[in-house]
Amino acid sequence: MNKQYKKTTLVILVALLGGCSMMPAYERPSTAVPPAWPDSVKPKAATGVTQVGWQSYFPDPRLQALIAAALENNRDLRIATARIAEARAQYGIQRADRWPNASLAATRNASLTPAGASVTGSALNTQRYDVGVNLVSYELDFWGRVGSLTEYARANYLATESAQRAFRLSLTADVANAYLSLLEMNERSELAAATVKARAETRELVSRRRAAGVASELDFLQAEGAYQAALAELASLERQQAAAQNLLDLLLGQPMAQIKELPQGRSLADQGISAASAGMPAEVLLQRPDVLAAEQRLIAANANIGAARAAFFPRITLTGSAGTASRSLNGLFDPDSGAWSFLPSISLPLFDAGRTSANADIAEARKVIAVAEYEKAIQQAFRETADLLNASDKLAEQLAAQAANAKAQSQRLILVEARYKAGVANHLEVLDAQREAFAAQQGEIQVRRTWLSAATQLYKALAGESATQQADRP
Repeated sequence: MNKQYKKTTLVILVALLGGCSMMPAYERPSTAVPPAWPDSVKPKAATGVTQVGWQSYFPDPRLQALIAAALENNRDLRIATARIAEARAQYGIQRADRWPNASLAATRNASLTPAGASVTGSALNTQRYDVGVNLVSYELDFWGRVGSLTEYARANYLATESAQRAFRLSLTADVANAYLSLLEMNERSELAAATVKARAETRELVSRRRAAGVASELDFLQAEGAYQAALAELASLERQQAAAQNLLDLLLGQPMAQIKELPQGRSLADQGISAASAGMPAEVLLQRPDVLAAEQRLIAANANIGAARAAFFPRITLTGSAGTASRSLNGLFDPDSGAWSFLPSISLPLFDAGRTSANADIAEARKVIAVAEYEKAIQQAFRETADLLNASDKLAEQLAAQAANAKAQSQRLILVEARYKAGVANHLEVLDAQREAFAAQQGEIQVRRTWLSAATQLYKALAGESATQQADRP
């Protein structure tokens, strides 16, 4: 029996060493993007690329608490995490096929052949007991079919893992954007409420001046219209404020009000988020998890070609067992009770109406699709990042101009109201100054939130990577 073990082991080792793979050598496609950012993106000096976590990128303590809650409770993230476990298990199952599967078995076979059916004319009562180790249909991977399928499962697992990381980045950015939108609606609602109060006072002032014969009915109707317009704007902003709160609660996986010990937050102007700058496109884009996931899917498609090609060649499988056998239980372990079986088999496809060839064509076509999807993912990443880098610069300029405009309009309103009370300016000038000041202040809040949102999306676009040189926050 020991000699047979050695022969079987030798056969397996020779088969494994002589095996080859039909899987094509993987070559990463070109990035299919320009070597530099467009001219619209202002280059910034950078000393290198370092990993920046969201805790450092988003300094607002309340926002940090909200992001942490979302990463723990968001249902879509739980699904993505479970899919990683599923893909990992599938990879483990496929990887197990590369090794022989052995099992310990103990059996008893008993049969009775009646005299009428026996060749001897006498009833036959037989007993057999077996104990041994079974080799369960192990395939010798001469052509790399099992190895290709294992690589396919591994690449799918890594693609799922990268996709989950991409979702985490997206969720982080989405929570930050929803929080910034809520802050915007809060600040704009507060501004609208203050405007409603100011216009109510103006209406009351005009009403008294009308009663004194100083102001006309037209002045009062203008003041009334401005007051009602402010009320309508306040109602609209409060509606948007509620919608922003509901969106944030959805991303968090629970109502924000239920989060215990939520820290005090910052205003939009004090968020402290700095728009990151990026290095060369290829260096930046290849680090994005969505691009990494697309590449792993390409690797999986490449491996599947190897499995499809190997299907044209013979499949050799080994089945066997080794142990002891006896007619009686007490003789099962006698010196001469050794038993073994060895059942190699080979199968070669002869005619399948073109099924194997069609499967190979499908694998080739899917690789072409995967290459195109990989290149498309890089191109989309390039466009998204270039847009955000440019938006970060232009929005900073727009914010500076909008803030200066809001300051000028506020000063103008103060002067016009003083002139109106002194009887120098008419009420139409006051209404015009009020509208311009209100619009400029609302615009400043909107542009600031848009700038912060661009910086937030840039964090996702750069896959959590940013250059150490950062643009100053306006």
